[in-house]
Amino acid sequence: MEALAANYKSHLDQLKSALQDSELLANYLETEDEAIYKELTEAFEPHIAELYNLVADKNPLNIIALEKELLDPGFEGLFLPKILAYSVMRGEIDDQIRYIRPQNHFKEILTAISESANFDLIKQRIGQTTQLGFAASSDIWISNFLEKLSNKKVKSFLSAQHLEKYRDLTQKKALYNSYTKQLSEQNFLTADFPTTVPELKIYGSSLIKFLKYRANRRFNNESVISHLDTLVNNKALQNDADFLPIMMIIGMFFDINDNTKKTISTIFDDLRTNLSEFETKYFQTLLNLYDGELEITSDVDKRMSQIISRSIKDGISNYYNLIDVVHTKGYVHEDTIKAVKEFYDQHKGTSLENECLRDCVFGYCNSFLSNLDTDSYAEYFEINKVFIQYIQTFYNQRFNQKIKDLSLTYINKLIAEYTDKRGKDYQDIKKFVTHTFLDLNFKSEKELVELFKSKRK
Repeated sequence: MEALAANYKSHLDQLKSALQDSELLANYLETEDEAIYKELTEAFEPHIAELYNLVADKNPLNIIALEKELLDPGFEGLFLPKILAYSVMRGEIDDQIRYIRPQNHFKEILTAISESANFDLIKQRIGQTTQLGFAASSDIWISNFLEKLSNKKVKSFLSAQHLEKYRDLTQKKALYNSYTKQLSEQNFLTADFPTTVPELKIYGSSLIKFLKYRANRRFNNESVISHLDTLVNNKALQNDADFLPIMMIIGMFFDINDNTKKTISTIFDDLRTNLSEFETKYFQTLLNLYDGELEITSDVDKRMSQIISRSIKDGISNYYNLIDVVHTKGYVHEDTIKAVKEFYDQHKGTSLENECLRDCVFGYCNSFLSNLDTDSYAEYFEINKVFIQYIQTFYNQRFNQKIKDLSLTYINKLIAEYTDKRGKDYQDIKKFVTHTFLDLNFKSEKELVELFKSKRK
């Protein structure tokens, strides 16, 4: 975490001064009218949100410092419901929707809300958030928090948010998933960067989540890069197993400098030489990345290919030698398809290397078809011939199913676009799908009839 940058602090102070000098606040303090407080919220929270989004986008390690500044009573409790929700969802949970560590920042924000002169108005916006925060916290943590509250009315309200129904895991998961969906477009993640192995054990998972989020959304990560350089070059962490996925994510998704790339390469060389099970760990981690929410593009694979030293003759070198062919000639080239088959046949179908290869190839198929517009359906007819070659090479049900789902998604887009059943486009699509999907066992004859059947209005 970092202190709040001076320019952000200055901007925040200006907002606070404008708020304190506003006629709206003067009217509210005089009348204590709820409607005026709502006007105050509508007038100033968008400006706070704009600054928050700027910090979160460009300097995410400033976020906690910014949120602590917003606890100042001079902001009259504005934006506190938002950052309370962020703190609740930022906490790392287990499969029981329980916080792995006590959430001190959640407590800090909730304490500021409970002590606010405007609590009666703020509480209307924090009920469900508090319920989730309490549901994920231990009974002891909640009891200790409530015990320190002196205002009986505040204590009574917050105590009522500790609901018995959220002891049921199904209901707690439903609430958590609902909140995850609500905040899916909000940028509020930050991270602690470990400096020791014990800290790596504590913060590692949250750091990985943060790095994946920053990589997947393609933010400007300039402010994070220096921290990544320092992290990778920390010798205390380099040989720990939990550090491997962090190094791989950094190497694959972030524009680190050449010295840091060289450091990762040197670390990998040492592990490849001295750790017999490293190859298995590497491919398992790579497979987890392929199977996750991150988009593995050609640029991503190229970055890692440049890091992997070929001076060591092992399975990792062999894999990236093939990946270089895929990226150089393209996955549709006959030489590439041949090279993929040769590599694939040298390993068991269920090997980690082959699983990674299948996911790599599918990533290309997915990227192409997901971005293909409906006017270019003839290109799908052609690329499908390549899909078939890979289906025959891999002979893998999971790969087949993923190609089937991908193809069906595109075909449904075409059917929705070309509705004239007598038109040439519709007839071409129907003819192609009927023959191809039947040959590939993607659909039965009955299912194909149903797919193109006119729907009654």
